[in-house]
Amino acid sequence: MTDVLIVGAGPTGLTLACDLARRGIGVRVVDKSPEHPRSSRSKGPNPRSLEVLEDLGVVEAVLAAGSPPLPMRKYRDGVRIADTDPYAGCAPTPDAPYDRGRLIAQWRLEEILRDRLAGYGVAVETGTEVVGLTEGDGAVRVSFAGGSTAGARYVVGCDGAHSRVRKLLGVPFDGETDEEQVMVCGDVEITPGVLDRGLWHQWFDADGGVMLCPIPGTRAGWWYQSGPERDAGGRPLPPSLEGFRRLFARHARLPAGHLTRATLLSTYRVNVRMVDRYRVGRVLLAGDAAHVHAIAGGLGMNTGIQDAFNLGWKLGQVLRGRAGAELLDTYEEERLPVAAWTLDLTSERLRATLEAIRVPGGGLDTAITPSTTGLDRGYRWSRLARPGGGGAVRSGDRAPDAPCTEASTGAPTRLFRVFAGPHITVLGFGAGAEQALGEAAAAHGDTVRTLRVYGAGDPASGTAVAGTGALLDREGHAHAAYGITGDTVVVVRPDNHVGLIADAADHAAVRRCLDVLDKAGKPDPMRGADMVDGTRKG
Repeated sequence: MTDVLIVGAGPTGLTLACDLARRGIGVRVVDKSPEHPRSSRSKGPNPRSLEVLEDLGVVEAVLAAGSPPLPMRKYRDGVRIADTDPYAGCAPTPDAPYDRGRLIAQWRLEEILRDRLAGYGVAVETGTEVVGLTEGDGAVRVSFAGGSTAGARYVVGCDGAHSRVRKLLGVPFDGETDEEQVMVCGDVEITPGVLDRGLWHQWFDADGGVMLCPIPGTRAGWWYQSGPERDAGGRPLPPSLEGFRRLFARHARLPAGHLTRATLLSTYRVNVRMVDRYRVGRVLLAGDAAHVHAIAGGLGMNTGIQDAFNLGWKLGQVLRGRAGAELLDTYEEERLPVAAWTLDLTSERLRATLEAIRVPGGGLDTAITPSTTGLDRGYRWSRLARPGGGGAVRSGDRAPDAPCTEASTGAPTRLFRVFAGPHITVLGFGAGAEQALGEAAAAHGDTVRTLRVYGAGDPASGTAVAGTGALLDREGHAHAAYGITGDTVVVVRPDNHVGLIADAADHAAVRRCLDVLDKAGKPDPMRGADMVDGTRKG
């Protein structure tokens, strides 16, 4: 029996698998596709997802394999109108190292995540289709096409908008499909030299449009989007190479023969749907299996990656006996409102974009707003957001980054490097925080990393607190990011959201917060295959 069976090996499922595997949780990943897909699909991770990928140890590979978002060249009736760079005024800041996302084909991102997962000894099982789920006796019995079965303590459906897991659970997928807003998509090749690969080309006219975005890592590959051809009755025709060529010639006013190849063709309809619950017993849903929405803003894959990052540490804590199963209730409590917000935001951005492209010079840059970075999403409403803060950052918010120095070595570092990994982090600002740091280190061991943060006026040659590291914040970036004005303790969850900001003298608040996130003491050594949530079966 495995701890967690993940159904679906897209970015959501792979992110979750990597997070669980690094925690020492037994994980199995299955996907019904006979082979790994090679379609470009998503345009890549946004800034918040890049932070997640950094924590998982793969961001350098993602940055190397992709490219920055490209300026957009917009045409009207085949004539170049304008070049626009939506990120021209953006720059990294001490608290947010990624000011823009990364353009990378989805298949390449999945390849990077699979490589990371393989480093933990886990391989995706392709051609493995789930056809049945039965929960009982503290586990889930999973049936596969072909007749085999397997057991898992938890199952997570990351199997997309047509999720078999969701359907087996009987969870409604309420919403609507807009049959008028239809696009045809695919990976195409364009004769080299015809178009500048340093630009995202967008042709619009009164009759529709074609958009071509170069795929990083390829010489001639482009991601193609267009309104479909329609039959005499106005019904969309299936996508085809010849159809793509006709649309390309009509809207781009370029010879059809320049489009030399088209693969992985598909028809996209705007679906705006979501579930009303993320968990049914020991089965959970994530990513497109739980929510789908308009593509404006590029939040589909990103919302799934962030679902997985929220869920991974909670499953890990429960399975290691460090938290009760009720911790899993906070996954739905925190992520369901984010899904609803995402549906609203993307629908509004699609409406704005459709209006913009009717005007010469309008384009897809209209879909991009500060909210599509993902950096402003937090969980202030969550039961895990303990009262406190109220300044620049409050409990439940994304934990900001900040450049610091390691006190013991003098080496430069960042808070994100301190946070990276499966642990909880406790930061102590001011001498008054040392007692809380010592208590946390003694009670929680290696599941909690404690650090004393010294400001510009604090003498420091290391740390006086046993089991605690030390950081120098001489330039004050960490103090400013967290709004620190006195002796303060900050608890940061494993998914890099703030669990607590409290006065350093409020030791009880710190203890309560940590006890919810991580039960003090070691896991039961008898916990094993015959143990589920701390209760022996039979």
